[in-house]
Amino acid sequence: MRVVQNIDEKILEYIRLNIKNEKMDKVMPIITRLGDCGMLWLAVALTFLITNKYHDDGIMIIFSLLFCVIIGNIIIKLLCARMRPCHVNDKINLLISKPRDYSFPSGHTMSSFAAATIIANANFKMGIISFIVAVLIAFSRLYLYVHYPSDVLVGAILGVVISILTIYYINFIALNRFMTYLLSKINFK
Repeated sequence: MRVVQNIDEKILEYIRLNIKNEKMDKVMPIITRLGDCGMLWLAVALTFLITNKYHDDGIMIIFSLLFCVIIGNIIIKLLCARMRPCHVNDKINLLISKPRDYSFPSGHTMSSFAAATIIANANFKMGIISFIVAVLIAFSRLYLYVHYPSDVLVGAILGVVISILTIYYINFIALNRFMTYLLSKINFK
């Protein structure tokens, strides 16, 4: 674990010394706010819900975001209890309010990648845009010094896995309903 921590710290230090600048200081807080409480992705889900074509995908986004909160923010964060980099090194001037919860995994990243995966499953072109936004949100968490790279990496992986499981589960339920309906219409006499 110490090896991962050392790599995490070196990457954050590299970002702070080589990428950080005034323009990014203005943009990154805005980008990170897109992921606050999954609001951007909830807005997409609600938009999907009012359409016929993407209605089921809207439901899947909502379920995947809910699973991300339960699995990531409630279970894993409390089990791992990893301090955020801004709590470990409080000499860094933060551009956003200091988060109060634990660091691992990144909830912003997890929810962004979960939603982007479902959006990509529904529409490839919208998915590309969604993944670009998800990557930007994930990077903003590093830039703003509120997550370690391993928090973001695991958050992205968990988000994708949770959304894939959600897609299969919802489709399994839909298939079962369809089969039950078909069987109810067949007369076996």
